[in-house]
Amino acid sequence: MQHIEPKQAYDFLKQHPDAVFIDCRSEIEYFFVGHPVGAIHVAWNDGPDWAINPEFVAHVKKAADVTRPVVLICRSGNRSEDAGHALERAGFTEVYNVVHGFEGELDEKIGRAHV
Repeated sequence: MQHIEPKQAYDFLKQHPDAVFIDCRSEIEYFFVGHPVGAIHVAWNDGPDWAINPEFVAHVKKAADVTRPVVLICRSGNRSEDAGHALERAGFTEVYNVVHGFEGELDEKIGRAHV
């Protein structure tokens, strides 16, 4: 798995129209916080119990075969990293994790979404 900064992810997606962009945050985050343009929502885990989605890999396989690039994003980059490892174990060969996620890097007050 490769870890890329948000601006790199944006450029990568523009340069690779065959890439699939997966937002693996919860449904509430996806719909109420917002989501990146062009992202497909496949939750890695979701409420109310926050269990790992046992269908995650199967849903991603519906969007892309294992040879297509997959770019993953979550809020902070942690869930997307875990989801990326699951995709690699399932045979995906080109997986990218967006570090700092949708809401950005932590600031000096340990907050996000200010940049």
